[in-house]
Amino acid sequence: MQQVNVKFSSVEQIRQFVSIIDKFDTSFDLGSGHRIVDAKSILGVMTLDFSKPLRLRYHSNDTNIEKKIAPFMCQA
Repeated sequence: MQQVNVKFSSVEQIRQFVSIIDKFDTSFDLGSGHRIVDAKSILGVMTLDFSKPLRLRYHSNDTNIEKKIAPFMCQA
């Protein structure tokens, strides 16, 4: 399992992020604390408080994932 922190500053960034990860054949979970949603669901992601970093977890060793989502990654 891979885990990174991501942060969004706008709804447009969320749309771009979901569009990017939707192309990968793996599941992604996004959230903080006990609130976890399917990161490929734009409606699910929109229910989260994206004013602070969120934890993204996924099961893949594909290095292209982190390259593609790098603009959204941050330190917790």
